[in-house]
Amino acid sequence: MPGEPPMSAPAPLWLFDGVCNLCSGSVRAVLAIDRKGIMRFTPIQSDYGRALAIAHGIDPDHPASFLYLDGGRALEKSAAILALLRRLGAPWSGLAAIVGVLPKAWLDAGYDWLAANRYRLMGKRSTCMVPTPAQRARFVLEPPAA
Repeated sequence: MPGEPPMSAPAPLWLFDGVCNLCSGSVRAVLAIDRKGIMRFTPIQSDYGRALAIAHGIDPDHPASFLYLDGGRALEKSAAILALLRRLGAPWSGLAAIVGVLPKAWLDAGYDWLAANRYRLMGKRSTCMVPTPAQRARFVLEPPAA
């Protein structure tokens, strides 16, 4: 269940579906946008990603949402997207402010529809995306040392 992360995680951390073309494409876009290298990523297919998903009530074999961990909070669906956009700074935080005025129920309904249809709309890989050597340091595959 979203809330306080029961497992140690670097902040901010984006848990994503590594075989989903839409999800992997979104990660690649954020890698390009986040020039300061603040954002970290972990695929749900990794051991650490699976453990985080399970700890937060997400089925790692059939994820219906991504998970965004930041500042001691675990967020899903539209709340996660808005927090991620705010973290990226201008102009993305402005977009979050505009979209964020819509009712959460509408945003989550749109998110749920896209999540349910993402493989049909954008396709699915047979294996997880492989980060480039330059991107590899931004991917977290095991819990950070305490």
